[in-house]
Order: sequence, then C-alpha cells, then structure tokens
Amino acid sequence: MLKSSPFEVTLADKQSIILPEAPIAEFVESNHKRIKVVASFEEKSIEFYAALKKTKGVHLIYFSKGKQKELGVFMNDYFELQIFEDTSKYGVEMSEELEAVLLSDYEAFSIFENLTPGKQRSIIYAISRYKSSQLRVDKALILTENLKRGVTDQKLWFKKN
Repeated sequence: MLKSSPFEVTLADKQSIILPEAPIAEFVESNHKRIKVVASFEEKSIEFYAALKKTKGVHLIYFSKGKQKELGVFMNDYFELQIFEDTSKYGVEMSEELEAVLLSDYEAFSIFENLTPGKQRSIIYAISRYKSSQLRVDKALILTENLKRGVTDQKLWFKKN
C-alpha cells in the first residue's frame, strides 16, 4: 500500500490544506484521486478520506471546520499529516447500518451500486452524520425505499412519502 512519510502542514484558508509536492509525488504520479489521511496535532489524531485536488498549480485537500474542531487546530497552527492510498470500495468508510440495510435489500443494493461514485459517497456521508445507530438504520431504510421508487433528487432521498 502506498503511503507518505508524515509531513507538516497548516491551513491554507478556512477549509483547505495545501500539500507539499515531495510527500505526495507518488500519489500524483500514480493518478490517485482519493486518499486516506491521518492528521495529528498535540495528543490528538483523526482519520478521514479526501479528494486530492489540483488547483492553480498546487495540490490540496478539503479540511472541514468540523475536522478542524475535532483535531483542535486553528489558522496558523502547524500540524502533521500522513497520507495513504485509499483502498476502500467507495472512497469512504460505509457505516455498518447502511451496509446492513443495503445487503438486506438486493434491489436497493443494485441501484446503489449503479450510482456514480460521488452519489454513493454523498449517501454514505449523509447516513454517517447521524449520531444514533437507530437513526442511521431508519434513514437508510427511507433512503432505500426512495431509491427503489426512482427518487434521484438528493434533497428528497430522506423524505418519507
């Protein structure tokens, strides 16, 4: 598995990090679009998945306010990143609840598998944002029913009929 050595970064703006060229060179050369990231600051460490983007000649990743708060970093703080090859099926870890619901409903699973990778990740993120396991199950059930009815508008995925 491809991985970088740990390297130091800081926030480039409110929600992104510019990655130095040397540690990510192999990822760029191998044309990796998604990466797994481990960010560390003081005694804390978080793990997340990110899109490796190139904008205006620099490579960057999105680093949300929520992740910044969880790690305890602010503008001008220097913290450590290490990046790894993304070996997950969907470019993000799927919650056990969503996986169980999809595996119990072949029709919904087939529809989900035929969505674009971006829509699959959107669904996975939308379900995982709920704190309660039962709420994740409930939302996954609503979602699967809506997918089977042909609902394609993301705003309507979690609406009950």
